Amino acid sequence: MPNVSLTINGKKISQPIEARTLLVQLLRDQLSLTGTHVGCDTSQCGCCTVHLNGKGVKSCAVLALSCQDSVITTIEGLAEGETLHPMQQAFREGHALQCGFCTPGMIMAGIDMVKRKGYELDEKTVREELEGNLCRCTGYHTIVKAIQAGARAMKNL
Repeated sequence: MPNVSLTINGKKISQPIEARTLLVQLLRDQLSLTGTHVGCDTSQCGCCTVHLNGKGVKSCAVLALSCQDSVITTIEGLAEGETLHPMQQAFREGHALQCGFCTPGMIMAGIDMVKRKGYELDEKTVREELEGNLCRCTGYHTIVKAIQAGARAMKNL
């Protein structure tokens, strides 16, 4: 069985895995990082979004072995102790969740969006960028507002 070596949430790991193991399976099943959710197994819903070398990816569509020597950030790696990341705080303050199942993927997608599009995001841009992330509860309005607020707050990082 091959080993994959990578850095996850600032911690270097080396883990034996089957060649067919998906990144989401490595995170959830082998490393117990269950904040990354599996919603569809087809990369359609975005619940499994993580950052791979600083870019948002759907971890259900990435083979873990292809991440050799990469840096992965999951939802568990965003907060600094008790201090939430500005995007997490914006979701909390903006009540941008109901069941919470899509929330980790939405937050990770929101942070990626800010990195690519900047701190001042209009509603149209946020909605277009969220096309690959599904929420079955909120109708997106509070999620869009939270991403906009989180983007503005990230400016101060």
